[in-house]
Amino acid sequence: MSNLVLADLVVLFHLAFVIFAVLGALLIFKWHWIIFLHLPAAFWAVYIEFSGGICPLTPLENSLRRNSGEPGYSGGFVEYYIIPVLYPDELTREIQLLIGTALLVINIFIYWRIIMKARR
Repeated sequence: MSNLVLADLVVLFHLAFVIFAVLGALLIFKWHWIIFLHLPAAFWAVYIEFSGGICPLTPLENSLRRNSGEPGYSGGFVEYYIIPVLYPDELTREIQLLIGTALLVINIFIYWRIIMKARR
């Protein structure tokens, strides 16, 4: 498999991880064991956004792209792939904190609903 195909697979996995971190708690309504995967994923995503860090998948993708002869990119996955779609300007620290807060609020709400359902 070429490095370019591997880089694209990393992007797809990264996107799936982001979606899972944001909405994966919804799967707990059907499969309770998902909580053991989702909580660490959600905490990691919140940590990355609040710390301003870069997920390790981003350097891996960049390395695979450079090894295939394509240029890599600077910044993180959210900044490179998602922010251009959602926002016309570059990612700012304020937007990153807003994303982290939204991620936290969405998951707190979903987990609150799970707890309320379990109490019934």
